[in-house]
Amino acid sequence: MIQINHENNESLGANQKMGKIKVALLAGGWSSESAISSKSGKAAFDALDRDRYDVTMYNPKDDLDKVIANKDRIDIAFILLHGTYGEDGRIQGMLDILGIPFVGSGVLSSAMAVNKHIAKMVYRAEGLKVARDMVISRASGMSMDTLADKIIETLGPNTVIKPVEEGSSIGMSVCRDRAEILDGLKKAFEYGGETMIEEYIRGAEITCCVMGNQELETLPLIEIVPRSQYRFFDYEAKYKAGATEEICPAAIEKRLAERARAIAVSAHRALKCSVWSRSDMIIRDKDIYLLETNTIPGMTETSLFPLAARQAGMTFSGLLEKLIALSMEKSRQTGAYFK
Repeated sequence: MIQINHENNESLGANQKMGKIKVALLAGGWSSESAISSKSGKAAFDALDRDRYDVTMYNPKDDLDKVIANKDRIDIAFILLHGTYGEDGRIQGMLDILGIPFVGSGVLSSAMAVNKHIAKMVYRAEGLKVARDMVISRASGMSMDTLADKIIETLGPNTVIKPVEEGSSIGMSVCRDRAEILDGLKKAFEYGGETMIEEYIRGAEITCCVMGNQELETLPLIEIVPRSQYRFFDYEAKYKAGATEEICPAAIEKRLAERARAIAVSAHRALKCSVWSRSDMIIRDKDIYLLETNTIPGMTETSLFPLAARQAGMTFSGLLEKLIALSMEKSRQTGAYFK
C-alpha cells in the first residue's frame, strides 16, 4: 500500500504539511445515477480515516458555489459522481480550471470511456475483441418499425440495446424478438438521442479492476451471476442486496484469467485512464469480448471494486487511501496543482 509522509514530503501543499489532507468528496449530482452516487459518497465519507483526512461532502447539484468558494482550501477532490456531468469529463474540466487535483481520469479519457460508441472505436483500434454493433440516432428520421427491421437484418433478433452515454445498465434491454427490440428502442431513447445495439453474446460475465499510474496492477477478477429472475445484470441486479452472486476470484481457468487482466490493462491504457478503472467483459468459449470501461466505479456496500479490493487484502478505507495517494502522486509527477 502506498504510504504518504504528511510532514516530510515537500511537494505536498501547505495545508497538507500542517496536518490533515483536505478532501472534497463529490457525490450525488444531476444524472439518473444520482441516488447510487450518493450511496457511494456516503460509504466513502464514513470510511475515510479522520486522523488523516479532513473530509467535506458536496453534492455539486446544490453545492457547486461552495466548491468554487472553497477551492483554495481543498487539497484533492474525490469524484464519485456516476453518469452525466461526473463520468463524462465535465466535472473534471471544472476542477482543472479551479486548480483542484482530483481522483481518477481526466477530461479526455472520461469523455471517451463514457461514450460506448467512441470507446468501442478505441478498443477496435487497439485490437481488442468487441461485439458487433450498430449505433442509431433518434434524429435519423426513421420510424421505430424501420429501425427494428434494420437491426434484425444487421444483427439478428438477439440483441442488447443501450443508451450510448448511460451507466448502471440504465435504459438497457436484452431482446429476443422484434417486439422486444421495439420496446428496447423506446426505453433507450428516453435517456438520449443515440442508442447502441449490440449482438447478444451468451457467456460468463466478468469484471476486472485496474489501479495505478505508470505501473498498473489488477485486482482479483469477479464473475457476475444474476439470480434466475434477472435476464441480465440490470440496475436492480447491480444494487439490490442478494440479487446477484458475485464470485471473487472468478472461477475461470488461469490462462483466460491472465488474458482478461491483460485486456483490462489494455483498455485502461487505450482510453488514457488514470488511477483506477473497471472493465466489464463476456467470456464465450475461449473468446473474451470487452464490453465497457468505467472510470468512476461504484463504491457502495454491494459494489464490485471494494469486493475485489477485499479479496486482495485491502480494507475499504485502505482502498480509498490508495486511490487518493495514487492521484496525489500523479499530480506531483505532472507538476499540476500542488501549491
